Amino acid sequence: MEIVLAKERIILGIDPGTSIMGYGLVKEIKQQVQLINLGIVKLDHLDDHPLKLQHIFQKTLSLIDQYHPDCLAIEAPFYGKNIQVMLKLGRAQGVAMAAALSRNIPIFEYAPRKIKQSITGKGNATKEQVAAMLQNLLKFTETPQFLDATDGLAVAVCHSFQKLSATGNSKSYSGWGAFVKDNVKRVSSPKIIPDKNNNLNSSRDK
Repeated sequence: MEIVLAKERIILGIDPGTSIMGYGLVKEIKQQVQLINLGIVKLDHLDDHPLKLQHIFQKTLSLIDQYHPDCLAIEAPFYGKNIQVMLKLGRAQGVAMAAALSRNIPIFEYAPRKIKQSITGKGNATKEQVAAMLQNLLKFTETPQFLDATDGLAVAVCHSFQKLSATGNSKSYSGWGAFVKDNVKRVSSPKIIPDKNNNLNSSRDK
């Protein structure tokens, strides 16, 4: 069965965290991908964990209401030895998902290794390598203050890649970088201007 992309689709990507939440938004226009915005939500100034969760929920709702994404792509909590950290990250992910569900937004979850593999072709890539690849792919020159912003953007781009790679012929790619080399015209970005909160916003939204 042939898979047909919607003419235009906005994807919200979120990297959940209890100290910093990263987010990024991309727009698909037919088979092109454009950067809309990326940024962070600082939570480390809040001592109360439930208050952090409330802030994550409210910010996610705010992003949804502002940009009207068609879906949420979110990074799954990683498996680690610290059970308390994993529990808190799971809660952070849960409230972001609850915010999307309250607006009837479809949710897609990706493991950290899957995201890195999609962007760089390497599942063990560093945050810096992911950020550098995204800057090259989406052509933005301003470097975010925190890598959490590009982590959030990476989730959105990863989800877009899954859809784009499912269209057209059955050719496979080792990663997004290989896909872009073979499909240069599909990826573009507007001029990006940092705002006062160190978020990067498309000049199209000004």
